[in-house]
Amino acid sequence: MNRKHFLQTLAAGSGLLAARPLPLLASDPARTSITKRIPSTGEDLPVIGMGTWLTFSVPPIPEMITERTKVLRAFFAGGGGMIDSSPMYGPAEQLVGDCLKEIGYPRSLFSATKIWTSSTAQGPQQFENSKRLWGLQRIDLEQVHNLVNWRAHLKTLRELKENGQIRYIGVTTSHGRRHAELENILRSEPIDFVQLTYNIERREVEERLLPLAEDRGIAVIANRPFGGGSIIKSLKRSEELPAWAPEMGIQTWADFLLKFIVSHPAVTCAIPATSKVKHMTENMAAGKGRLPDPSERKQMSDYFDSL
Repeated sequence: MNRKHFLQTLAAGSGLLAARPLPLLASDPARTSITKRIPSTGEDLPVIGMGTWLTFSVPPIPEMITERTKVLRAFFAGGGGMIDSSPMYGPAEQLVGDCLKEIGYPRSLFSATKIWTSSTAQGPQQFENSKRLWGLQRIDLEQVHNLVNWRAHLKTLRELKENGQIRYIGVTTSHGRRHAELENILRSEPIDFVQLTYNIERREVEERLLPLAEDRGIAVIANRPFGGGSIIKSLKRSEELPAWAPEMGIQTWADFLLKFIVSHPAVTCAIPATSKVKHMTENMAAGKGRLPDPSERKQMSDYFDSL
């Protein structure tokens, strides 16, 4: 290789490095976000996402946009990806979109929203409105909210997916409802994601739904990871972390509760919701370090059950 060729090659390589930053070293897990693969594609997704129910269901006025933008900045600074919302959440989608405009739509954003209407004809209209509110041309994940008119809406979502307007489709439930119907859908419908309630207090989905989703290659989003806030508020108020928690790299109750959820082999992502930067920082810390192994998960659940 002559000098001119060498310098050209070096310059080209430098350009590639500038365009694509080097990944963090594997020896620094405390800074690297834990990800899991979406079964239907193999795409990696950070295990800690973000919900918007109630916390972003506030008027999109300048003061709220400023405050929630701080929360979103902390989310992405902590390695976040999935933001989950719904037309059911009132102004949440608009506020999310306004905040994303302020931030500049980070590359790691994984947009997830829903269709929530009993009207088949209104499904596509809701989808178009969601795109407008988010400020996106394509939604990463579109879900049928709480199984409302799910047969008709799944047909719509498949057509939108085939047309390239969404990347993944799924269905949701919450509060531990309609599990029998959800099981039938998981067995019979070709979907990419299912969203359901799973936390250290509500573990009934471990028996049938989580193994079924894993067997069918369906990604799982765990909602209500803190039980709507009741679990973590009670623990913070009355209990100390067990002495062995730091040995697992667990520093807070948010870390404890979220790591328990996302360490289940079938769970792809958990979506805690908060309106406070401090709490968001705690949540995102659960997506760093390592996840508990099966014996540690049992130790965690046994400890919680003993309280």
